[in-house]
Amino acid sequence: MTMEELAMKKPFNKQKLVIRLTLVSIVVLTLYAFATFDYKDIQFLDAIISTAHTLITMFFQPHFKHITFIEAVTYLLITLGLAFLTTLFGAIIAVVLGLMAATNLSSPTLSVVVKGIVAFIRAVPTVLWVLIFAVAAGLGSVAAVIGMTFHSVSYLVKTYSESFEELDKGVIEALKASGANWVQIVFQAVLPSSITYLISWTFMRFEINFSVALAMGAAAGAGGIGYDFFMASSYYYDVREIGAITYLILIFAILLELLAGGIKKKLRVKG
Repeated sequence: MTMEELAMKKPFNKQKLVIRLTLVSIVVLTLYAFATFDYKDIQFLDAIISTAHTLITMFFQPHFKHITFIEAVTYLLITLGLAFLTTLFGAIIAVVLGLMAATNLSSPTLSVVVKGIVAFIRAVPTVLWVLIFAVAAGLGSVAAVIGMTFHSVSYLVKTYSESFEELDKGVIEALKASGANWVQIVFQAVLPSSITYLISWTFMRFEINFSVALAMGAAAGAGGIGYDFFMASSYYYDVREIGAITYLILIFAILLELLAGGIKKKLRVKG
């Protein structure tokens, strides 16, 4: 019997009914929204032509006018510094909390408490944490670093603790039987066996923090290339400069991804 015949013989259950009703509801609501939306006499053809012209100007005629190329690279490095600091602080704190959250290294109560707290922190968007700390520290790089570190810790604690929990329990029991204490178990078995995963997750968070730092440069006044992008798009409205900054960010992001991929590949080979 072929797979198609098996699929045809599967009964129509409640799960399929719910999925289909959901899809139909989404389609109906979308059509209703398009039909009742106030377009304010916008001509779609003119809007499409204007958008295409803006995109062509942005990406085919880029230039730096209000800042120089050297200044743009400098501001990009500032954004990179924000991402690096938040990742570094977050990783150091997350290692300690991750050990506390791992069920095979900590008490059940402490593990549940730590995981519950970081789950709550992780549920709140990064920009909101930055704005919360901005009340005390003021808008700027300090609030951005603290807020981004706060969210980085919650993200890395989850990934680190899961990596620690993958360690074979027999190894831990053997070390305990030989008289090793908790610190010796961590440094002799847990961290060496998990270091590849820790570095991989840390690099992934670094990439996320770089993109978040771009947004925080505009939203929280943290400076960097994100602030200049905001000024070019909202204050000067220089689409050609927006295109130049976009290309610079894109090139740097690709280089960062290639670097991270190369390091992860080497770690996998060594592992």
